[in-house]
Amino acid sequence: MIELVPLSWDLIWLAAPVIFLAGLVHGTFGIGFPMVATPLIALFTDVFTAVLICVVPTMSVNLTTIWHGGRAQLRNVRPYLLIIPFALLGTVTGTFLLLWLDPRPFLLLLAVAVLLYLNQDRLQSIEFSWVRNHTLPAYILFGTTAGLMAGMVNVMLPVLIILFMELRIATATMVVLFNLNFFTGKLTQSLIFMQQDIPGIGLFLLRTLLLAPFALTSLFIGMQLRKRFTAERYVTLLRGLLWVIAGILIVRFIVAYT
Repeated sequence: MIELVPLSWDLIWLAAPVIFLAGLVHGTFGIGFPMVATPLIALFTDVFTAVLICVVPTMSVNLTTIWHGGRAQLRNVRPYLLIIPFALLGTVTGTFLLLWLDPRPFLLLLAVAVLLYLNQDRLQSIEFSWVRNHTLPAYILFGTTAGLMAGMVNVMLPVLIILFMELRIATATMVVLFNLNFFTGKLTQSLIFMQQDIPGIGLFLLRTLLLAPFALTSLFIGMQLRKRFTAERYVTLLRGLLWVIAGILIVRFIVAYT
């Protein structure tokens, strides 16, 4: 059985600036909160504890971003909602693997996948344009993989970016769709955690509410920054963010084994 690290005040204050930074990134790009927060928090605690700390702040950021997108964008995401059941299937599987296995090797696997995507123009045999003609298989593959990674290491973003950029989804719609997938995945994961025989997990999750104000404050600051970006600039910055994410994953993998 997993032994839960107590969420002490020292751990809360260590996590708070990381949560603030992740909220700022999420507000600026509309995505990225768990991708930034989880590996950084895991530098001073274990992966499971880092995932738990991020659950409630992530859901608060996701809901706020979805609400900020408005009803118009919620209508626009309907054609793409078929991915959510596959993402949830992957999340459930990944969450149980997190409870049973060592998730560290999957950090390197995901970093390699991101680097392959970013360098696909140099690798003639690897390309993703097929997803536009075969959307259902793409939803199954990318949705399940994204959920699996989200469940194990709290990292869904790179997999979904690859899919949604290839589908040429409008930026505003993409942001809402990202956050719908994140929110449903984190809600499902939190319910699974609550069903486990892990003493103190309910109180642990409740105390992470103290971190939500840090996330939401920086989220709104980031949203103001995002208004300055054109769609083309956004895509360029998104690719830059993927390079940063790949670096963080590789560093996290190295640190985990030293």
